[in-house]
Amino acid sequence: QLQLVESGGGLVQPGGSLRLSCAASGFTLDDYTIVWFRQAPGKEREGVSCISSMDGSTYYRDSVKGRFTISRDNAKNTVYLQMNSLKPEDTAVYYCAADRALDYGLDPKYMYDYWGQGTQVTVSS
Repeated sequence: QLQLVESGGGLVQPGGSLRLSCAASGFTLDDYTIVWFRQAPGKEREGVSCISSMDGSTYYRDSVKGRFTISRDNAKNTVYLQMNSLKPEDTAVYYCAADRALDYGLDPKYMYDYWGQGTQVTVSS
């Protein structure tokens, strides 16, 4: 079965860290550009970070630059999102998406090949 599965979400205090995982089954993630999105209650889905399949370039929305890091582990067929210095406004359901044709981008309206089911991240004291 071809699918993406996110994990690693949870409840963390402000200033804390979490590492999200996006694992693929049935296909090789290295061939795909991977994008992390998030959606908070009552808000539109927004792109957070992207790692390109072309050259491994990484991209971040301004609000997470310097705090979040996206990376790949090809041996584990997994992409990670390391989130440090978390803030309450980072609270959202986080999703990963994969696309073979996309070079890079953070557009939630793009027609990605695969989406995960999401993992909840809650930043609260």
